[in-house]
This record gives sequence, structure tokens and C-alpha cells, in this order.
Amino acid sequence: MGDTIMSATAGISATAIEEVESFMSGLRKRNPGEGEFHQAVEEVARTLMPFMLENPKYIDAMILERMTEPDRVVIFRVSWQDDAGNVRVNRGYRIQCNNAIGPYKGGLRFHPSVNLSILKFLAFEQTLKNSLTTLPMGGAKGGANFNPKGKSDREIMRFCQSFMTELVRYIGKDLDVPAGDIGVGEREIGFMFGHYLRIAREFTGAMTGKGLAFGGSLIRKEATGFGCCYFVEEMLNRTGDGIKGKVCLVSGSGNVAQHTIEKINHLGGKAVTASDSDGFIHDPDGIRDEKLQFLMDLKNVKRGRIADYAEKYKCAYVAGQRPWGVKADLAFPCATQNEINEAEARTLLKNGLKGVGEGANMPSEEAATDAFLAAKILYAPSKAANAGGVAVSGLEQTQNAQRLHWSREEVDTKLQAIMKDIHATCVKYGAEGDWVNYVKGANLGGFVRVADAMLAYGVV
Repeated sequence: MGDTIMSATAGISATAIEEVESFMSGLRKRNPGEGEFHQAVEEVARTLMPFMLENPKYIDAMILERMTEPDRVVIFRVSWQDDAGNVRVNRGYRIQCNNAIGPYKGGLRFHPSVNLSILKFLAFEQTLKNSLTTLPMGGAKGGANFNPKGKSDREIMRFCQSFMTELVRYIGKDLDVPAGDIGVGEREIGFMFGHYLRIAREFTGAMTGKGLAFGGSLIRKEATGFGCCYFVEEMLNRTGDGIKGKVCLVSGSGNVAQHTIEKINHLGGKAVTASDSDGFIHDPDGIRDEKLQFLMDLKNVKRGRIADYAEKYKCAYVAGQRPWGVKADLAFPCATQNEINEAEARTLLKNGLKGVGEGANMPSEEAATDAFLAAKILYAPSKAANAGGVAVSGLEQTQNAQRLHWSREEVDTKLQAIMKDIHATCVKYGAEGDWVNYVKGANLGGFVRVADAMLAYGVV
């Protein structure tokens, strides 16, 4: 492991490298077998350590140790009945990582892969991401190892109600405000929020991502994809360029991918790929207009496979692979964590890639991130690039608290302003001459606000 840290921390002092190794050794002992969590923390630690050595107040107060030890980890049983009357059991989670700057805020994920490691990495990332928005939101994440695919609406309703029966003990508008994530859309939020109202007996903004009829915000569904594109556009504008005219690779075909493609089209780029767990399609003419609508209907209504798009529009479909071998100017990984490995990153760079905008959470493996940074391309890490979703969730909380409903234009304008501010923060903390290390900028920018709040509170 030491060799990996050495290659990833080239250019920083030997003392900083030793401190990172010592810190990570302790974290792994306390959290054995949690690879995703280790990966997320190490990336942050190796960029923060030189800064903390220059500002020893953070080391003396053990701020990083405290930030990586969640305030609370809740694990609970979720029992429910399927349509055949069989009793089923899943495991539910809520990780409340840090509330130094506001109530806990973070999504709920329903997917068979959900485990403690994935949720702890997501909650830790969420803490820094929420800080970057400058909105008063702490970091959390939760979910269950439940697979909504293939389940009827009634089965999903019964699961969501059972899940909320336990979760209701730990959430509230001023305590913890969950939202959606993979496997949790407006349908699932509706079932959970309805059950929350029944138990809590009050209508408050205790969840976000709600339907427009019961307190949801316009642009929330589009926000992560739109925000990612706004951030990439800001990176390019800083160099006198833009998304217009760029060939773009997008992975995934869910909510984030769909609206990333939509905004790429709006900004004048051309998205040529989309994917699911079976493979990817390559449409050189671009996924535009009626093609994008077909993709949305396919995934949101029919819940079909991406191969159906290739069959309808007679374009290439590659089974069992990801789209990173296609030549393009920009890449937008919008599927899931660790979907770009080192070999794929080097292929992208060899093919002339100019920039990456991470729409998914931590979609690049550590070695892939190192390759992008070494090449000094425009690389937008997820905690900055995909913060648009939680930003609009924060705006939904504000609308709920004030009993207001803002127009689409108002919310979109506020989203663009937030993404511009996040970009400015990354430049402030990450500028290295003419090039900006956006990983460093996002990590430092997110850390300082939370850390300073923690220092102000003393040892708690």
C-alpha cells in the first residue's frame, strides 16, 4: 500500500506522506474490509495533509479523525411481504456522518450492493460536497440492500413503509433530511414520505425529492445532471472554451445520465453514448430530441434495457463493456462508483480527452484519478461536479420552510449560481499556476468550512 501512496502523493513532503500512511493505517484497523470507504478517505487525506501540517490546529484537534468517524451508524431490519404472501427481510441503514454546519442531508439508496462501506464513503463525501454548496447542510447517507427491479408497486410500497417505520426515529426537518439516490425516485420518496406523515402527524420538509404536488421543487430531478454540465462549462470557460461542439461520452442511463445528456445538447455538445449494467450504445449522430425522449421512456416507464435503443435506432451496441474506449472530447461518468479503471483512463487520454465531469459518486478508481491529474486535463471530481442534486434539495428545504414554490427559472438560476460558486472555491484552493487541481480545490474547500465549525464547538 505504501507504493500506491508514494505514486499518488508525488510532489508533497515525506512528512506528509508519513502522516497519510499513519492516519490510513489507523482508519483501516478501525474499519476493516471497507474498501470504498478507505478509498474515499485516502483521496481526501493525501490532499489535505500538507495543508493541515501548515495549519496544525486541525491536527491537534484531530479534526480528520473526527470527520471520518460518523456521528451515528444506524442498522435495522426491514421486514415486508411480497405479493405472493412470502415474508422477506432486508437490512436498512442510516449513516449520520457530520452535522457541524447544518442538519444531516444525504440520499437513500436501494440496491443489492448497498453495504456499510459504500454508505460510509458516500456519507463522508456528502459532508464535503454539502459544505461546498455553502448551504447549511451536514452529511449523511442511507438505504437498504433491497432491489426494486422487478418488484410491483405494491411490493415497493410495503417495503418503503416498513423502512420508514424505523427510519422515522432518526429524521426530521431540523435533524436529518433524506432524499433519493440509486433505486429511490419520486415513487419511493412518495411512499416513504406518506408513511412519515402518518407516523409523525405533521407536514414538514423532512424529505426532499418529493413530487411537485406535495412540496417538491422544480429542477430537482434534473439538478445533478444539469449541475455537472454547468460545472464543466465553467471549467472550460476559464480556458476560453465551452461544451459547444464537443463530442461527449456519458455512462449510465438513469436520472443523472438522462439530464446530463439533455444539458449537453442544450449547451451545444453531442452526447454519443449511454449504458446500463449489460453494455453500452454508441450513436455517432448524438442522442438528441426524440432519441433522448425514447431513452427516458425506455428507462423511466418501460424499465427496459439499453440494447433496445440500439435496435430501434440502428446504432452500435457493445455488450459487457463500458463506453470509455470511444474517442471523444469530454467524459461524463454518471453510472456508479469505480466505473473507470486505470486502463480505461489511459485509453481516454490517448484518444485526446480534454475533460471529465463526474456525475456519479466517485466513479473513477484511485489510479484513474491519478492518471487524469498527471495528464493535467480538466478533471471535475464528484464532490464538486455532482453537487447540483443536493444543492436543489437544499433549495427545496428552503421552499418548504418558507411555504413557497419557486419557478423553474428561479431554481435553475440559483443552481447555476451555486455551481459557479463551487467552481470559484475549487479554483481558490486548487490553482497551481495556470492549471487547477480541482480534486485538491474541492477537498480543501469542503474541509475548511466543516473543520472551522468543529473547532468552534470544542471537543464534542
